[in-house]
Amino acid sequence: MRPPTDPPPTDQSPADQSPAGPEIAGGTPTTGGKCTAGGTLLSDAAAPTAIRWRVFALACGVSFLLYLHRYSWNVVGPKLQEEFEFSHTQVAFLFSLFYYTYCLGQIPSGIVIDRFGPHRYLSIIILAWSVAVTAIGQTTNLILLGVYRLVFGAAQAGCYPALTQVTRQWFPVGQRTTLQGWIATTFGRSGGAMSPIIVGTLLMGWFGLSWQTAVTVLGGIGVGFAWLFWRMFRNSPRIHPAVNAAEVELIEDGAWHPADHEQLPRPKILSPRRAMKNRSMRFFVVQQYLDAGSDVAFVSLIGAYFLQARGFDITTTGWLASLPLWGGALGGIAGGWLNDRLIRTTGNRRWSRSSVGFVGKVIGCVMLALVVKQTSGEAAAMCLFTAKFFSDWSQPTTWGTCTDLGGRFSATVFSIINTAGTLGGVTMPLIFGILLDRFSSTWMVDGEAVTVTSWDPLFYLLAGMYLASGFCWLLVDCTRTLDASSAPTIS
Repeated sequence: MRPPTDPPPTDQSPADQSPAGPEIAGGTPTTGGKCTAGGTLLSDAAAPTAIRWRVFALACGVSFLLYLHRYSWNVVGPKLQEEFEFSHTQVAFLFSLFYYTYCLGQIPSGIVIDRFGPHRYLSIIILAWSVAVTAIGQTTNLILLGVYRLVFGAAQAGCYPALTQVTRQWFPVGQRTTLQGWIATTFGRSGGAMSPIIVGTLLMGWFGLSWQTAVTVLGGIGVGFAWLFWRMFRNSPRIHPAVNAAEVELIEDGAWHPADHEQLPRPKILSPRRAMKNRSMRFFVVQQYLDAGSDVAFVSLIGAYFLQARGFDITTTGWLASLPLWGGALGGIAGGWLNDRLIRTTGNRRWSRSSVGFVGKVIGCVMLALVVKQTSGEAAAMCLFTAKFFSDWSQPTTWGTCTDLGGRFSATVFSIINTAGTLGGVTMPLIFGILLDRFSSTWMVDGEAVTVTSWDPLFYLLAGMYLASGFCWLLVDCTRTLDASSAPTIS
């Protein structure tokens, strides 16, 4: 085991410091794990502790909470319009404010996380967005509502860049992509799918709470979770007081240590300009723009599709519109497992990642094209479920590629990728709306104007975006690291 050379992140609270002096956290005489005078970590005689699984549970909780709070707008938006007589334009404006600060906050947050660690950062932003979502229910002033939405977007911007760094620090490379699939896709999508059920059906329906009280309950849960995260998490297993040396060794598992190559430069931050000089990074950015841009349709338009194009009532539309999210959640599990399995089996990290991304997007493309051929609304819903399953099975691959390319700068790389995705989320809804309007016709039926919209061009556009995203994956080489102090990944 190589010597621990990185200094502890500067965000450490007293609780982050190891009480054992020169020994690593957990390396007490009780466990036998300690450092020699030269700093070499000795293997622990005891079995590895399991604190990494506690960290895994915390990370899953953060991801679930992020989407639980974000998707509460499905209930909050209509209620604001109903109770305070806001126009469609005002409500749409309030909704869009989230994306502006979410986009602008990505890269700065990634740089801060890479420099100081995710512990304090995640604790603070969970608290901030929980307070913001609560505040939305406490005012009727349009300007204040806008301010709270801006704060909400800025606070959530750094969450996934931080969780990328968490998985890099806390899990062995052979398990990392599988676990990233559970954290990012399964628990994230599940939080989004459960949000209208928890807010609408449970809190407002069964318990009879007002929407203001319901979002206050959500905010209170978030505040409590922020405190729990602060108490239980640490930036690295090497500084966690409950982790023994055996678990540190298991997590690092022969990982590259920069101290073995001290002649290599060690910049403290990765500038976006330097990152974009990497050819793979450029194609990675395009891929994410297409991926996240197409995903907006599943968030904002699928409900309208089942209501308007397929003629379902609101009750049936609710569960049909949730199917793609559940497909994505299951896809994250399958894709993460498949990615790690291929890497272990073939020994080729580069093509294991690229092939999973490519195949998933191509199958998703085919399923989206098949939607327009379905005469049954339920069959169309199953096509969308399958499309999202295969599309989202590449999401763990995205996380894994960020850690491969970024090394110590994983959060910065993820923040650049997420910025590209957010730009897709900002621009594509307008394009989708123009396309639907272009293929809409108004007819007079019994003296009333009836508008009929063809949704086929939208699904063909989405299929094309999936296909282009898949080809971008073939041009992304995850072994071309941006971390000058890391060894190149052997494919």
